[in-house]
Amino acid sequence: MAKKISVKKYAGVYYVESTVHKWRERPDRCYWVAFKDIKTGKLRWERCGWASEGWTPEAAQNKRHDLLEQDRAGKYKPKKERKADHLTFGELMEKHYIPWGKEHKRHAFGDASRYTHWLKTRFATKALKDISPLDLERLKKEMREAGKSEATVRHVLCIVRQAFNKAVVWRLWRGENPCKGVSFPTPNNARQRFLTQEEAARVLESLRLRSDQVARIATISLYGGLRLSEVLGLTWSNVDFANGIIFVQDSKNRESRPIFITDPIKQILAELTPGNPDDPLFKTKTGNPVQQLSKSFRATVKELKLNEGISDPRERVSFHTLRHTYASWAVMAGVPLYIVGKAIGHKTLSMTQRYAHLAPDSHRAAFEAVAQNGKKTGRELQIVNVEEKYLSNPPKNI
Repeated sequence: MAKKISVKKYAGVYYVESTVHKWRERPDRCYWVAFKDIKTGKLRWERCGWASEGWTPEAAQNKRHDLLEQDRAGKYKPKKERKADHLTFGELMEKHYIPWGKEHKRHAFGDASRYTHWLKTRFATKALKDISPLDLERLKKEMREAGKSEATVRHVLCIVRQAFNKAVVWRLWRGENPCKGVSFPTPNNARQRFLTQEEAARVLESLRLRSDQVARIATISLYGGLRLSEVLGLTWSNVDFANGIIFVQDSKNRESRPIFITDPIKQILAELTPGNPDDPLFKTKTGNPVQQLSKSFRATVKELKLNEGISDPRERVSFHTLRHTYASWAVMAGVPLYIVGKAIGHKTLSMTQRYAHLAPDSHRAAFEAVAQNGKKTGRELQIVNVEEKYLSNPPKNI
């Protein structure tokens, strides 16, 4: 920037001459004012404007006086803070947070979708300073009245919380995060429903009639125990035909794991056309990676009436039910919980514990072992009681 030149007779007023623009046959001048902030002791510079816009040394000096009055009253804010006061939630999300998410978050599409459906109409035009905890409590109420799950409500609130936190990190905002005064729902979304062999066969068969692609995705999820995001994230570099293994990367717990290519999965891979190592297994018609599932799966579940009369979300069939079915079948076949947890990518055994009730034989063995031990202890007690009776009252004929 060009050097600022002091204006004589006007304390604290400066100007910079333009090397390009002219005003009244001489270089245009941009006026600035300077003063020392009482609170911090820092020298503050404030830009006024160009002479061609009507600014004069007198007008600049008047602005400086106003700024000094604000500073003495403790109301002065630097330009960055004043700009932050007018930053809207829509600007934060659309210009900063969502573009950042596309580069750094695995589920950025979900964030953008939730912003569009639940946050944009309510908060896009609101300044960050005007969004209060009460606004978010009202949002929670509206979402619940609309029938949204506690998990969805929590996801939306998490987006708001992280967006405000990022605004602070990026120095766009210095205020308090409104989420601090809001209680986040703790959803109990542990699914209990799983498909029987007959139901699974019907689902895959019906899907084939609607969409081969969705049927293939569902088959890999069912027989590999994969989340939808994990199936859609598979590339040909993850497939090791020589050892019969698919490596699942970028999973939910950020740990890679192998799944074995069983006959149902092998059949699906045979139907696909191999591509370059970085090419996804599943593409759209335009050649792009599949980002979300089509409506075919929901339509199939509705056609088969698998959710008829069921209101509890944990008992309703969804795409994630396929992964839950894999784990349930494995436990029912006698596979130890620890092995099942490793196969589906659970980080702790407690996460897999929900399937323990499906292994009744192992539970029965525990009960039978205690019962047998109890019988043995009972016989010993009977013997002791006989000995005590004999010693306390010995037979008279001895």
